Amino acid sequence: MSKANVHDYKSELEERLNKIAGQTIGLKKMLSEDRYCIEILTQISAVQEALRGVSKLVMQNYLETCATSALRSQQKSKAEKIYRELMDVIYKYAK
Repeated sequence: MSKANVHDYKSELEERLNKIAGQTIGLKKMLSEDRYCIEILTQISAVQEALRGVSKLVMQNYLETCATSALRSQQKSKAEKIYRELMDVIYKYAK
């Protein structure tokens, strides 16, 4: 990954996480204002979806950089390590 791509990736992640932080602050405010439960649940759903978007971006970066590099290295130990990591992540997200 080129430096420009790394910068774009990190910038996008930071932007998304800042939005999520704002959403969670909004959630806390909604609770203190005793807002209607459905409004709170809708906001929670939006935060969860935003976090899924962050996860997808991080996973994409991992696959494009770490995993690809390890698999192309032709070093069996690196490939096995990446395989175990991928399986762990898949099982965590499959819940």
